[in-house]
Amino acid sequence: MSDMAFLFPFLLFAIVMTGTPGPNNAMVLVSGARVGVWRTMPLVWGIVAGVALQMVILGLGLGAVFEAIPGFHTALSIVGATYILWLAWKIASSGPLVIGDEERSPMGFFGGVVFQWINPKAWAISISAAATYIPLENHLVNVFMTAALLAVVSTPCVGIWAVGGVVFRRFLMRANVALVFNIVMALVLLGATLPAIVRLTH
Repeated sequence: MSDMAFLFPFLLFAIVMTGTPGPNNAMVLVSGARVGVWRTMPLVWGIVAGVALQMVILGLGLGAVFEAIPGFHTALSIVGATYILWLAWKIASSGPLVIGDEERSPMGFFGGVVFQWINPKAWAISISAAATYIPLENHLVNVFMTAALLAVVSTPCVGIWAVGGVVFRRFLMRANVALVFNIVMALVLLGATLPAIVRLTH
C-alpha cells in the first residue's frame, strides 16, 4: 500500500477498529487481569495473526464465496453470536481473582487465530478494509501489505488492553469489585458484538 491516499486513512481506521472495545480486547483485558501481560501475549499474537490472515483470505476472494453462498456467512454469524453469548456468561460468572491462581489465558495463540472467524467485529474490520482500502492496482501486493500493516498497528492497540488488566488486578481480588468488573466486561463484549452481528446479517 504505497498510495498515500489509502495509507493514512487506513492507519487511522486500523487504530480505531483494533484499539476500541470489542470481543478481542475484552478477552485480552480479562486475561491480563488474571494471568498478567506476558502470559496473555500468545492470545494477543493469535488475534493479530488471525485478523491479518482473515484480511488476506478476504482480499484474495473469499468475498465471492459469500456472494455465491449467502447462507454461509449467516451461519458463521450465528455460530459467532452463540459462542460470544457463552463467553460473556463465563466472564460474568467468574469469581474474584485469587493470588497464586494457575489459570491459563482463556485462549492461546491458536485459539486467538480461530476465534477471528466467528468474531463479527473482526469480520467487519476485514470486510471494510478489503473493500475500501486495498487499491485495485498491484492488488496481490497490496493485499499482503495491508494485512502486514494491520498486524503492526493492531499489536500495540490490542496488547495495551492486557496492561490495563494488570492495572486492575489488585482490585479484582475483592469479591464485590470483581463482580462489577466481570459483569461490565461481559456487557462490553455483548454490546460491542451484537450491533456488528446485526449489520453483517442484514
